[in-house]
Amino acid sequence: MRFTGHSLGGALAMLASARIFFEDPQLLPDGVYTFGQPRTCDRLLATPYNQALAERVFRFVNNNDVVPQLPPEPVFHHVEDVRYFDSRGKLHEKITFTAGLTDKVKGFTGDAFAPAADGIRDHMIDRYVELIQKNL
Repeated sequence: MRFTGHSLGGALAMLASARIFFEDPQLLPDGVYTFGQPRTCDRLLATPYNQALAERVFRFVNNNDVVPQLPPEPVFHHVEDVRYFDSRGKLHEKITFTAGLTDKVKGFTGDAFAPAADGIRDHMIDRYVELIQKNL
């Protein structure tokens, strides 16, 4: 069984897969793929979830998508395995703090007349689909 979702649907996919697994560990999901998903849990849930579903859960984040940044750290956490689309649309499995910060600035300054709009544009599911197809 696989779970997937975008935005709130991604949060629900993550929480549903956690509930199913923790109620019956024999029902380990084959995969959980979320796009533009907000943070959904604290460390008490995130740590055992990450351990149990290692290499099965992938959280895709597009550059300055505002939703995955909320609610804020350190109270809320998320799965460790993040896939990051940079401001050019390239998919990264890992990105350093410095490279990520530099890339976020590039995204914000890409449209000097509407810098806040980048977070909204980056959140749309159509943009995620376009970037996945570009990186195939």
